[in-house]
Amino acid sequence: MRDICNKPLRVFDANVVEFLGELSAELLKSPLVRQYPDLSAFAFYVRKANLAKLREQLKLEDGRLGRGLCFHIAPANIPVNFAFSWVFSLLAGNANVVRLPSKPFPQVDALLSVIQSHLSRNLELESRNLFVRYPRTDNETTAAYSAIADCRMIWGGDRTIASVKALPSMPRCVDIAFADRYSVALINGEAVLAADDTQFSRLIEGFYNDTYLMDQNACSSPQAILWENDSPAARKRFWTAVEALARKKYVLQDAVSVDKYTLLCEEAVKNPAVKSFTRVENLLYRAELSSFPDNPVEHRGKGGFFFEYALKDRSEFFAVVTEKFQTVTQFGIDAEELRQQIVGHGLRGIDRIVPIGQAMNIGVIWDGCDLIRALSRMVNV
Repeated sequence: MRDICNKPLRVFDANVVEFLGELSAELLKSPLVRQYPDLSAFAFYVRKANLAKLREQLKLEDGRLGRGLCFHIAPANIPVNFAFSWVFSLLAGNANVVRLPSKPFPQVDALLSVIQSHLSRNLELESRNLFVRYPRTDNETTAAYSAIADCRMIWGGDRTIASVKALPSMPRCVDIAFADRYSVALINGEAVLAADDTQFSRLIEGFYNDTYLMDQNACSSPQAILWENDSPAARKRFWTAVEALARKKYVLQDAVSVDKYTLLCEEAVKNPAVKSFTRVENLLYRAELSSFPDNPVEHRGKGGFFFEYALKDRSEFFAVVTEKFQTVTQFGIDAEELRQQIVGHGLRGIDRIVPIGQAMNIGVIWDGCDLIRALSRMVNV
């Protein structure tokens, strides 16, 4: 295991910001960003101008340092998540060991190549950062890195998090865990009908990006579509356009197709809330619900499988929200009003309210946690 310099840096260290700005500039000139939208999103996020804006928004206190060494366990199914996790910790002033996704993704290898090329020209940062690949079953390596970690960023299912937390770490180690979560879309039917062509096109493109791009595997991808001011005309306009865009852009993998149809059969047998199914070949499945179930997190879509329900009142939704709920993507909704209702009801879940199309826009406030502050420490006077 390579020695890693774990001396804490100031948050938003000048060398780190300069390094990330150079990394962004190279990525933005590369054809890779046109080939992989998630690389483009990462490149834009780490621009120097955006980092300066981010620091201003956070209003960080003077005298804040990193905690030391951060060990990252990246999720297996979201390719570029590892890089965002790394950047958040880097900005917080930490050295890093990043375990890369276990599944092969071309954009991971492409991005890693650029990162390592830049690190090789910045010896200080190279000595502080290590990217590793090893089998998920190799608990000995995970234990070795956990033992020297001052903080751990654990992305994965509940079982993964429990197994990593059980491993010994430094006495003051801070664990930030991103567990299984569940997300929904809240859509105002009247707003769908009132949208002009440009607004409507942006809505459909955004919904596609939130769902089909990751086969609904991301925690922030909506599984259920909740309608307010519902109407057959609004649904027809919306779903016809979603189908047309998916038919044009989506490549349905054989395994996803089988899983999707199996899920449909299981829901038909086991879910008493399902009133009807609408199936457009294997491209788009919609399960119409007669009521919003008490346990919605147990009913998840995949690859274009959506549960759908017309809300009579938001209290129906609030009544089933648990700590498992993460994101509400919305269209035609007063987001501030919704936030005040969530706070007023003292809900244990829902950490984000974003416009449809921004479900995947990860940031330093994630799962309700201020990551820069959590990954650093304050030297108080």
